[in-house]
Amino acid sequence: MTTPRRALIVIDVQNEYVSGDLPIEYPDIHSSLANIGRAMDAARAAGVPVVVVQNFAPAGSPLFARGSEGAQLHPVVASRERDHYVEKSLPSAFTGTDLADWLAARQIDTLTVAGYMTHNCDASTINHALHAGLAVEFLHDAAGSVPYENSAGFASAEDIHRVFCVVLQSRFAAVAGTDEWLAALRSGVPLERGNIYASNQKARSRNR
Repeated sequence: MTTPRRALIVIDVQNEYVSGDLPIEYPDIHSSLANIGRAMDAARAAGVPVVVVQNFAPAGSPLFARGSEGAQLHPVVASRERDHYVEKSLPSAFTGTDLADWLAARQIDTLTVAGYMTHNCDASTINHALHAGLAVEFLHDAAGSVPYENSAGFASAEDIHRVFCVVLQSRFAAVAGTDEWLAALRSGVPLERGNIYASNQKARSRNR
């Protein structure tokens, strides 16, 4: 089994999600922040490069306005060393950035994703990475979601996070907790990703 050449990407861990106007509701923000810090420290100790991503909107925007307190990186991330920094304005950390080239230059084959939000920038980056030929890992307890209500209906933060994790595990990423990832990092093994067929068969077996 080949040892993954990992990079840890920490997406949009900004004050807006903690003390701003888009607070993460599930999982608990303090737990996810602690796990993000643990993942960054473990990556540094293991020689795994860390990429920090920061999202900006134009000045005057209601969220992530450039120059605002909400747009600043949270101290958990800002206080830690990083190997590369990516600034973005769209959900995927690949779009309009040098991320793909930076990863390719270092022969990274596995991207470990943490940060916010599970259903938006995390999922977009994960899908983009898969389509680019990378294996992907997602740390479900180092991420989080907010609730939504619009013309399509209502979904709680827990429902959104849970459903996205199930879908990601079915095809797009190996979804794991931070402790499980730390163990895989120490042992040099990849995390196991599911597949659509097995995921569907297991769900259908509930009704048999």
